[in-house]
Amino acid sequence: MTATSHAHETPLLDCLGKACPVPVIELAKAVPGLEVGHEIIVVADDPGAKVDIPVWCRMKRHELVAVEQDGAEFRFTVRRSH
Repeated sequence: MTATSHAHETPLLDCLGKACPVPVIELAKAVPGLEVGHEIIVVADDPGAKVDIPVWCRMKRHELVAVEQDGAEFRFTVRRSH
């Protein structure tokens, strides 16, 4: 018997160099293309994204799994909840 892997690659949404509200707008366009429970990683360097993306996740009831910062870059992992 062999195990079947249902692994999928987590998409990366590169919003480096894009000012707010563009990262949130691009995230809002990308999430409907995800299956429920799947994640997307958003990379942004606009300081406004640090506030805007978590607020958008709360408003739209999607899960903000992680926020990481490396210098001026932010990396958000968002899971589609519905």
